[in-house]
Amino acid sequence: MLPLFVAAVIIFLSAVPNFSQTFESFESPVPVIASEAGSTRALATLSFAANSRSRSSAPRIYNRGELLTFYVTNIAPTEQEGAKAFRVYAEDSQKRSYKFPIVSMRIVPGMDWVYAVTIKLEDEVGYWPPPTIAGDMLLTVTWRGLQSNRVRVAYGAAGGSITDDAGSYPTPLSRTRPLQNLSPASALPGDVRWDRDVNRLLEQSTFGPTATLSDRVRTLGMRGWINEQLKKPYSAYEATYPNLPLVSFDQAVTCPPGSPATCIRDNYWHYWIPRWFYSQAFYGDQQLRHRVAWSLSQIWVVSAYQGLPYAFMYYHRILARNAFGNYRQIMKEMTLNPAMGNYLDMMRSTRYSVNENYARELMQLFTIGLFMLNQDGTYKLDAQGNRIPTYDQPTVEEVAKVLTGFNTCEAASTTLCPSRTVGAPNYKDPMIMQFGYNHSPASKTLLDYPGVTNRVVPSCFNCNDAATINYANASLEQVLDNIYNHPNVAPFVSKLLIQHLVTSNPSPAYVERVANVFDANRTSPSQMREVVKAILLDVEARGSVKTDVRFGKLREPVQLLTNYARHLGVSSADLQGQSDGYVWWYAGNVGQEAFAPPTVFSYYQPDYNIPGRSLLGPEFGLFTTGSAVARTNMIQEMTDYQINVNLPDAPNGTRLNFAPLLTLVQNDTSGASLVNWLDKWMLHGTMTQGMRSKILTAITDVPTNDPLRRVQTATYLVGSSIQFQVQR
Repeated sequence: MLPLFVAAVIIFLSAVPNFSQTFESFESPVPVIASEAGSTRALATLSFAANSRSRSSAPRIYNRGELLTFYVTNIAPTEQEGAKAFRVYAEDSQKRSYKFPIVSMRIVPGMDWVYAVTIKLEDEVGYWPPPTIAGDMLLTVTWRGLQSNRVRVAYGAAGGSITDDAGSYPTPLSRTRPLQNLSPASALPGDVRWDRDVNRLLEQSTFGPTATLSDRVRTLGMRGWINEQLKKPYSAYEATYPNLPLVSFDQAVTCPPGSPATCIRDNYWHYWIPRWFYSQAFYGDQQLRHRVAWSLSQIWVVSAYQGLPYAFMYYHRILARNAFGNYRQIMKEMTLNPAMGNYLDMMRSTRYSVNENYARELMQLFTIGLFMLNQDGTYKLDAQGNRIPTYDQPTVEEVAKVLTGFNTCEAASTTLCPSRTVGAPNYKDPMIMQFGYNHSPASKTLLDYPGVTNRVVPSCFNCNDAATINYANASLEQVLDNIYNHPNVAPFVSKLLIQHLVTSNPSPAYVERVANVFDANRTSPSQMREVVKAILLDVEARGSVKTDVRFGKLREPVQLLTNYARHLGVSSADLQGQSDGYVWWYAGNVGQEAFAPPTVFSYYQPDYNIPGRSLLGPEFGLFTTGSAVARTNMIQEMTDYQINVNLPDAPNGTRLNFAPLLTLVQNDTSGASLVNWLDKWMLHGTMTQGMRSKILTAITDVPTNDPLRRVQTATYLVGSSIQFQVQR
C-alpha cells in the first residue's frame, strides 16, 4: 500500500511527460521523509517500517547532542554524491532555523529504496533553543535544490505550539518498492518544464533571459547553447570595448583649455566603463563570457576609481579573454596587470620597501583562502577541531619579497613595451622588471602543504642586473606555481564561481564535482571552459522546479537591474533603438556601482552568513532595511520613468519597452493573460494563488482605458517581489 502522502502526489502529478527527446532531462525526484503511520511524526525506529499501525508508546524525546536516525525515500543519489549532497534543517515554534550535521547515511538492508539518515542534534553554528521553548520541531531534508516534506521531532518535550505545514500527510514507509520515483515537475507538460529550466539556465549564465535567447536554447539544447557561447571568439567581444587612449595623470596636459567638454569625462571619469558594461549586459551576443568576467571581477577586485579609466579596460580584458581559459594564466596576467599593481601597491614594492598587500590578497582572496579545505569546500580540522591556516605572516612576507621591483613597462624598446606612450603611464602592457636592483635577492620560503615541491627560492646576491631580472621573472613563475598547485585552489575557486552563477549555498557535493573538473583540467588552456560548463550543467543547478527555499541567490543590484530590463525589453527612450547603457546609478544607489567596489573584498564577502542562520548568503551583505526600500524604488523608477536623451552623456536614453505586454492587457481586460506571462517568464511558474489574486486586483483597479498603467502596475509588483529578487 502506498503512503498517503505519496499516493496524493501521484494523483496530483498524473500528467504524462511531453517534451522532445532531443532535450536532456535534468529532473530529480523529491525526497520524502518517512513518518509514523497515521501521523506526521518522524519514523525513528526501523521496526515500524513495515507496520501500518500507529505507535502506542509516547514519542521519543530527543535532547541536544543526541543522535537521531530517520528514513528517507524517493531519492536516487549517485555514488559520487553521498551524504554531502544532502542537508538537514529544522524549525522550532519561534520560526528559528537549525542545520544539523549528517553523521551517516546508508541504504536500509532489504529495502534499497530507503536510506537511513543519522544526524547529530547540534546546530552547525552552535545555536540551540533554550529549554523554555522545548517541544516539537519540524525536520526536513534537502537535495539538489528540492525540499522534502517536514516531519515532527520532539526536542525536550513532545507537542507544543508548532503546527504542521498546510497539506501535510502521514508518509509511512511502503512494504514494497514504490512503483515510481516522483518528480515535482511530473505534472508539467514537457514544453512548460523545458521553458522553466531554460529560463533558469539563462538567469544563471547571462544578464537575463530574452525570448530570442530562449528560442536559441530550445533549438540547440542546453549543452548546445552553452557550447556555442563557449566557442564565440574573444576577438569579437574585445571589439566592443571603448577606445580609450593612454593619457597623462595630469588632466591639464590631456585636456588643455579649448578641449571638448567631454575630454575630462572620457579620460578621467567613471563614464565609459559602466556605460559599456550595461550596453553589453543588455544586448551583447557573448552573454556567458560577460557574466563570467563579471564574476571574476568580484574575485580579482580592482576599483575603476583607483587609477585612470583606460587602465581598467585592460584589466577587464584579462578576465574576459581568460574567462574560458586557464586559471593559472589569470593568476600570472593579473599579477602583472598595472591596474592591479596600482590598486594593491605591488608596483610600489621594492627590496628597500616591501609592500605586502598584493601578496596577502593573492592568497587570501584570489586563490586559496585563509584555511585548509577539503575538496568539497568544507574546512579541514586539526585534532582539536580547529581550522588549519593556509599560511602565516612570515609566508606573506616571503611571497611579497618575490613580487618586489615590478612596475609599468616604460622601456624604450617597442618590442618589450609596444604600448608605451611618452608622457602617459603605460597601464596597458604587463608590468616588467626593468631595473634588477629593485628586486629582493634574498632566498624565500614559499607555501607549505602536502605534496609541495620546489618550495624554496634560492638567493641571488651576487647577480648582475640582467641576471637579477631573469631571477626575478623565474621566481615569479615559481611562486605562482607554488600557489596554483595548492590543494585549496580548486575548491576555493569552484565554490566562488558557483556562488556567483547559481546558488549562494552550494552543497559540498556540488563543490566537489566542480573542483574535480578544475583539477582534471589544470594544465588545459580551456580549463575554465570545462569548469563553467560543469557548474551550469550540474544536477544541482538544473531542473524545472526548485522547492528548497535555501536554493539560489539574492540577485545583487546589478543583476536585479539587468534581469528586470531584459525580461521586459529595454530600448532607447524613443523605442526605436537600443539604450546607450547610461544607467549606472540605478544599482549604484542600492550599493553596487559597477566596477567600483568599496574594498578589495568587493561588494560583499563570500562567506557572509545570514544572521541567525547557518546559511551562506553573500549578497545579503548588501541587504539592509534601507537597501530593501532602495531596491523596490529602483524597480519603480525603471518601470514608471525613462531616461531621456541628454547630450552628451545619454545620446539614446533608456526606456522599458512594454509594447508586447500592452497587447496582452488590451486583448484581455481581466489581466489574466498578463499575469500568466509574468508568472511564466519572470517567476518560473511559481506564482502563488494569493500573489496572483492580489496582482489581478491591482490591475483591475486601474481603468481599462489606461493599459500602460495596468502593465506598469503588474510588472512593478512582480519585479519588486521577493520571488523575483531571489534568483531561484
